[in-house]
Amino acid sequence: MADKPVPLTREGKSRLEQELDGLRARRRAVAERLHASQEQGTSQNDAEYDDAKLEQGMVEGRVLEIEDILRRATVLDQTGVHRSGRVVIGSGVEVEQDGKQRSYQIVSAPEADAAHGRISSDSPVGAALLGRAAGDFVDVNAPRGVVKLKILKID
Repeated sequence: MADKPVPLTREGKSRLEQELDGLRARRRAVAERLHASQEQGTSQNDAEYDDAKLEQGMVEGRVLEIEDILRRATVLDQTGVHRSGRVVIGSGVEVEQDGKQRSYQIVSAPEADAAHGRISSDSPVGAALLGRAAGDFVDVNAPRGVVKLKILKID
């Protein structure tokens, strides 16, 4: 299971690579903070040292996570996505819910960003939409109850 391929869009892979570059730069800055607080060796720098160690752990954890995702990444063929006629990872989907139109892009979990309309294929809505075609009605089991969607368009 640890070596399961991670499907990514080109944009998603690029965003992860940029985040990794930023984290590597931040890693150096945190190391310098740790070194400076160790050199001073006073009790008033203990809090700064502890804070830097905590940040170092978070940065290192995220670096390892992104490196693993990128190692297992398979970039999606966007032309195949547009020709499929069905919702697949990478598809843009326009749906109607309670008379309101919403647009989503179905992506893998590492790319998900609900605030920007990118929902995970593992989410209740994403999973319910996978494999469906334009015109289909979909019932989504969400935490607040069953949500009814109509697929208007697939990009």
